Amino acid sequence: MLLAEIEIRHSRPIAPTRRVALGFSMLPTDPAPGWGPVLLGGMVAASVGDLEPEFVPGVHELLEDLERGVRITQPRLRHRFQRDTVGLDSSRHSLIGEGENVWFELDDHALPEVTLLGALYAAADLPKSCRRTTFRALRKAVQWDRVLDGSFVAHVLGDDASFSKWRALPTDTRWALKLLGFGPNDQPTKVDIQGRFREAVWDAHPDRGAADVDAGQRMVELTNARRILLA
Repeated sequence: MLLAEIEIRHSRPIAPTRRVALGFSMLPTDPAPGWGPVLLGGMVAASVGDLEPEFVPGVHELLEDLERGVRITQPRLRHRFQRDTVGLDSSRHSLIGEGENVWFELDDHALPEVTLLGALYAAADLPKSCRRTTFRALRKAVQWDRVLDGSFVAHVLGDDASFSKWRALPTDTRWALKLLGFGPNDQPTKVDIQGRFREAVWDAHPDRGAADVDAGQRMVELTNARRILLA
């Protein structure tokens, strides 16, 4: 199962300029920090050890600037960040999961600074609401000096207990609980589920201001969520 994925665009080896940009991405952040930041952390951990030593202080400076949301002077680590992707090569990085096993599939044909910069700039593009947990994960990744395996994932997630509890639940149960407003520690009774269902249906009704075009689909989703939790 694909948990997270990102494409980094960058100059080709023969190009006279050094550019880096962001392509498509699928970087979930819920529950925090989410699989997206875990993938970005893996990219950082896999590349930071291959940087030239004089670049390492610049990594910490860029982390600080991106988390604060200040204007980023260019270039950084000899590469200029841009939004235009025309004419750029690409590298694709993924996080895969099967049961309790999680592993990274990282494209290594780009320079390590490209992979690292792509991960950092992608982290800054994530919603501000998850910025603190995302950059905390990246700082942990910078310190990692072992293979990328399950222990790395546990290291990055740290004491984010709610994430671990959500992850332990089956995907459909997790989806249903979230849709009806329950948390990972909740064990709702039949009465609780029916009550939340009625409230959600009422809120989704067009008479309460919900859009007519979305009301039908919302009703289907709520009904499916109730069915899953009552099963």
